[in-house]
Amino acid sequence: MPPSTYSCVNPHDYPDRYTDHDRQRWVDEPAKRVDAPERTPFERDRARVVHSAALRRLAAKTQVVGPETDDFARNRLTHSLEVAQVARDVAHVLGCHPDLAETAALAHDLGHPPFGHNGEAALNSLAEAAGGFEGNAQTLRILTRLEPKSWAPDGSPLGLNLTRATLDACTKYPWLRDRGRHGTKFGVYAEDVDVFAWLRQGIEGERRCVEAQVMDFADDVAYSVHDVEDGIVSGAITLSLLDDPDERGAVWATVREWYLPEVGDDELDEALNQVRQVRAWPALSGAAWPGAAYDGSRAALARLKNLTSDLIGIFCGAVQHATREVHGPQPLVRHDADLVVPTHTITQIAVLKGIAAHYVMRSEQRTSLMARQREVIADLYGYFSTRPDAMEPMFAGDFATATDDSTRVRVVCDQIASLTDGSALLWHHSATSSR
Repeated sequence: MPPSTYSCVNPHDYPDRYTDHDRQRWVDEPAKRVDAPERTPFERDRARVVHSAALRRLAAKTQVVGPETDDFARNRLTHSLEVAQVARDVAHVLGCHPDLAETAALAHDLGHPPFGHNGEAALNSLAEAAGGFEGNAQTLRILTRLEPKSWAPDGSPLGLNLTRATLDACTKYPWLRDRGRHGTKFGVYAEDVDVFAWLRQGIEGERRCVEAQVMDFADDVAYSVHDVEDGIVSGAITLSLLDDPDERGAVWATVREWYLPEVGDDELDEALNQVRQVRAWPALSGAAWPGAAYDGSRAALARLKNLTSDLIGIFCGAVQHATREVHGPQPLVRHDADLVVPTHTITQIAVLKGIAAHYVMRSEQRTSLMARQREVIADLYGYFSTRPDAMEPMFAGDFATATDDSTRVRVVCDQIASLTDGSALLWHHSATSSR
């Protein structure tokens, strides 16, 4: 049965699928005015993330290239909006609440510091003794503590005070740091275990809810396709180069190093051949992309956009179909089911991610820039650690009330992670010029 024949679940079914336990908040809130617009708890959660300062800051944070370097390339905010659209569409067909999946997608990168994964790695190294730094754990910290919106009766901050189901959907890695089992990926700091235990109440083990799985898949789809699109427009990626066996072999080595260590060249060749069958993939000759070289014309841009649309549709359709084959037509919510991603879809996505990684993220220009970015993060870390009074007032206040060194390190990381690429550079200039 083709994916398109599955009907979407009626939104009126959602109240029966999600319980009061799912809709509960960390701290109960008074009822809204009777004349206020009627919204569901999950709609309120989505609105709180949309209106958050943390989401706005993503507009000035690196996705692949810095937001100041290119008017076309994605930044963290536009990427998050695209992930949200993909997640909502997938959720709608599978019967998860679209607002839950969309909110998780909007929130999934809130914890990223300036300079993307490069800044994340730098902070993780600097904060090693205090439990490290991880963007996903920082996201939970923002949602439940740092974003100024709600307060408990005792005066402690609650972040956005989202519902249990929404916070669970936002938790991509539902475990604490454990290098022996999970490498560098984790979703909660030791300081935040109380709210983590609350949001995972009644759940055994480390299984992610299906809404979180939808968010994670939508993230993979969006950045695999859009990073290639951005790379083509910038001139960093020329797809026709993949016709050369040696060039292709170098890209496959990057795929194995970054994404799929055990996959062979034959499997990757087959995955590339499959995505090349997409109708909008550039032929070796044609009016829009003569010689398979992108020329920036309106026709070439339109063909490129159709390519990204077709690939997203194929990947999402494959997952929707495979998941329905296993779980049937019933609505899939919370921990009732797991998303089924076919092996060939995983490999096809890895091929696209590998192309972008090889030609964009590993470029010589980017490598030198990343070294400079790490210096900026290290200098800011040293500056705020010795001059906590220079931090923004809310972080300076947190530092002043911290009772141990680990907590103070975490506050310094909170301050740096809140900065955009541009503001990090401005703070750095101010800090270094005053020496």
